[in-house]
Amino acid sequence: MAEVGTVREHVDERLQDSVALDEIDLYSDVLSAVAAADRPLTAAELDAALGVSERGADARHGSGTGRKARS
Repeated sequence: MAEVGTVREHVDERLQDSVALDEIDLYSDVLSAVAAADRPLTAAELDAALGVSERGADARHGSGTGRKARS
């Protein structure tokens, strides 16, 4: 079985789908928030997990994504 580092050496970077990777990142943020909660998340908690704000929601209809930049 190949080591993870070995597999990465054979990955063609041109084949990465940045949109799919962003969606996976969002999904993992939600799963992490759900795992840490002891009850269903509210809409506001989901927005916080996704880095969305009311101001950002308005930006989605324009040129922005509504998501905070990652540090």
